[in-house]
Amino acid sequence: MRKKYINFKALLAILLVFSILPWNHANAEIAKSTFDPFEKSIDEVTKALDTKQITSEELVKYYLKRIEAFDKQGPVINSIIAVNNQALETAKALDTERKSKGPRSKLHGIPFVVKDNFDVVGMPTTAGAVALKNENPTKNSFTVQKLIDAGAIVIAKTNMSELAASYGRLGYSSMGGLTINPYNLSRDASGSSSGSAAAVAANFAVFGLGTDTSGSVRGPANVTGLVGIRPTMGLTSRSGVVPSSLSLDVTGPLARSVEDASLVLTAMAGTDKADYATKSANRYVQDYAKALNASSLKHARIGVATDFFGGNDEVDAITNQAIAKMKSMGTEVVPVTFSKQTKYLWTPVLGPVGDAEFKIQFEKYLRSLPAGGPKTLQEVIDISESPEVLNSATPVNPARLEGLKTALAKADTLYSNEYKKIVKKEMPQTRKEIEKIMKKNNLDAIVFPTMACPASNRFDKEDPTYVCNAYDTYAASYVASATGFPEVTVPAGMVEAGVPVGISFLGTAYSEQTLLNLAYSFEQATKARTVPVHTPNLRP
Repeated sequence: MRKKYINFKALLAILLVFSILPWNHANAEIAKSTFDPFEKSIDEVTKALDTKQITSEELVKYYLKRIEAFDKQGPVINSIIAVNNQALETAKALDTERKSKGPRSKLHGIPFVVKDNFDVVGMPTTAGAVALKNENPTKNSFTVQKLIDAGAIVIAKTNMSELAASYGRLGYSSMGGLTINPYNLSRDASGSSSGSAAAVAANFAVFGLGTDTSGSVRGPANVTGLVGIRPTMGLTSRSGVVPSSLSLDVTGPLARSVEDASLVLTAMAGTDKADYATKSANRYVQDYAKALNASSLKHARIGVATDFFGGNDEVDAITNQAIAKMKSMGTEVVPVTFSKQTKYLWTPVLGPVGDAEFKIQFEKYLRSLPAGGPKTLQEVIDISESPEVLNSATPVNPARLEGLKTALAKADTLYSNEYKKIVKKEMPQTRKEIEKIMKKNNLDAIVFPTMACPASNRFDKEDPTYVCNAYDTYAASYVASATGFPEVTVPAGMVEAGVPVGISFLGTAYSEQTLLNLAYSFEQATKARTVPVHTPNLRP
């Protein structure tokens, strides 16, 4: 009897220990197994990290598993040029820091992808060019460093149109090949921030960074169902980023929601001593996400840029539905038109400025890198034309190569009267035109389809369902580029081919908060974003 009594007491003691001591731990483990990062916002991931439902290490592993499953196999989205081999160690360190000191910000432990023209220490900066495959920077770009300081984790660098210009091959580079649209494998992901857009849309990271010269954040965001921000020129830094044309270049976020894009913009914006354009940035940076207002459209007055319709019936229909929705919410809508030049700014402004500036700015960047790599545009051209590159599986796009030669030949035009006239007269004139339209009509923003046509065919694959009657599907994007004004694109619908279409909100300098409020109001009312069919959920 005594033996049975002792065993019974022991059993009770064991049960008591298991019922009290590990209860919270057991619950945490159960909760951990139920958290699914797929399509989750920054806020949702942050709360899961704070409540120990998941760790940053587990998050990194989750996204690496998705990259492995969908980027180089399965649908082969091909958005990633290189995975950061330090991401897991960084995540572990940030998990430890969270426990001992608490999070640095909402971005603490959040993985993100970076377009491969941003400098990231420990990873080459190729800008998609195989000629730059061994270029290893010694310092992070200013914007990347700001995000790292906030606790975010670079998980990978993404593919892009070579040296940020597509020349008919959107999202193709000699370093990374062709990035595919995760919504329709026969369509491209636009350019040049194609890899970042496709990666975020496919849930390879929580958000991404891109650069925008003439539409390179907005176009890719538009065709992959994302929110893309081209900030006011000078709000975000370009130092440590391979330049295309510093009169036009900006850096900006790509995310799956307006709130996420707003959070990232706040974290990455600010004055950088190495980028003179940002000298006033700190005066304008706001906590954009905190001030978002879902009822903004109720009291808004919007101008509709009718000049940028007519490229595709489905895109026009989606845009008109979006405008009708805004009207139903209380928005006043006014049609507006632009001058003949502003309707198509490539030939008179963007093209000549880009050709004039590229060589000298690109070579200055190359000289900032350690010795050993090419230091001149001519050297990059020579490597690109070498038999090794020409006979590779991914040679340089011939049209892009010709574009480099044109930039080489036109470098002297940087000092020409034509160039000075464009920069000192034409661009300010375009700014005044937009400001006058906004003021005369008392507008909060100007709205238009981000691109006149849906995502286009891959250059290497025909899709007979693609229809585009626009003289330039990106023409609307050039207005923000030429003026330096901000533009936000937000998902608005889906065409029959299964690719997303977005609408844009354009404003005057430093009107980011107004534009984000309007975009957020529209997003919350429509919930237009859908999930790509070719990169489904993988349960963690």
